[in-house]
Amino acid sequence: MLSTLDVDIRPGAGIGMFEIGSSLWSVIDMLRGLQHIFPQVDVKYDPDSSATTPVILHLRPHFDLLFSGYHQRLHTICLKKLRDPYPPVSLRYKDTLLSSAEDTLVKVLVSRTFGPTYPGDDLRYPGLWFSFEEDAIGEGFKGASPHPDDRKQEVRRIFVSQKSHDGEERDALDEVTECSIMDGDVVRAVVKVHDGLLLYRHPSTTDPLHVRIGETTAQDLNIDLGPPPRVHYKEDDRMTIHSPNQSRNADRSSHYFYNYFQHGIDFLISGETHIVLKIILHTNVPGSPLFQRYKRCPWELEGKPEDDEDDSPPRMHFYDKFETISHFLCPRDPPPSMLLDRTDEEDDITLPSSTTRLYGYDGVILEVTEASQVVAVILF
Repeated sequence: MLSTLDVDIRPGAGIGMFEIGSSLWSVIDMLRGLQHIFPQVDVKYDPDSSATTPVILHLRPHFDLLFSGYHQRLHTICLKKLRDPYPPVSLRYKDTLLSSAEDTLVKVLVSRTFGPTYPGDDLRYPGLWFSFEEDAIGEGFKGASPHPDDRKQEVRRIFVSQKSHDGEERDALDEVTECSIMDGDVVRAVVKVHDGLLLYRHPSTTDPLHVRIGETTAQDLNIDLGPPPRVHYKEDDRMTIHSPNQSRNADRSSHYFYNYFQHGIDFLISGETHIVLKIILHTNVPGSPLFQRYKRCPWELEGKPEDDEDDSPPRMHFYDKFETISHFLCPRDPPPSMLLDRTDEEDDITLPSSTTRLYGYDGVILEVTEASQVVAVILF
């Protein structure tokens, strides 16, 4: 017999192990360790607008998780098929058992537990609502037919989303507002070409962190961002063949990367001086070769201010198309590109479009998909 999936409801906050405001990267990373509970995870998105499309994770048969399009934050959790026994679900709210393999959740129990609410086809509370209609696109197990006694109507789906501050119902395409689970995460990364990076982090009261190429040290990064999840010593020197100064590349074998997967950023650090040499920012575009290796870094490319008093210089964003960003960096035609296939060394990975192109500009390299989406920015 399959073990019971025991979860609790937290209106406006989450269900079970899923917390509103969590990043897509962290949730999928967590699911990798829960394959015995969720053996099948389907990722759904709009391929025509993959950089800004909301993403849905289907965890069959019980969960649908909706993530916002720009910051890829968990927006809405749907729990369904409460009576599907594969696996069985036990659902609680505080000290009250709402549903189990033996107990069916019905309308009158919801009213007794959560109190009165406004009339309608569903029972809606702040950050929580109960639906009595079957999932239109559901498949497999079907619950019992509607009960003739309205009080005995069976709950088919439960939704949890962020509570609205103004009392209005939140739109499914809205971004998630700042909450405690985001603390420490990057909310904006402002790229200053030939200088470095300004990192703005949650909570919004945190001072921005300025990482400078040629000045910031590995020790600085450890103090400000904490130890990186991985330190990777540079082994791939294939790009040095394109360098005009081969003598400067002699000591590259000692360089190493600080990989901050949870921020979507890599730092290449000198093996001799331990100073930052390059910065790589990842966009985490669904369907691209690097999807889910890094959390999305919401980068902005800053242009030159019009004068010394200009405090709002022009910027390009991670969701802008390559042609627009290229013209922003260089008004002339795009430079020649190099073809990169990140699946060359991955025999078990197949993607509809596995190749990207590298375009070099003064101080910046862009990695671009066939759909003109910039999936990585390299600063040097």
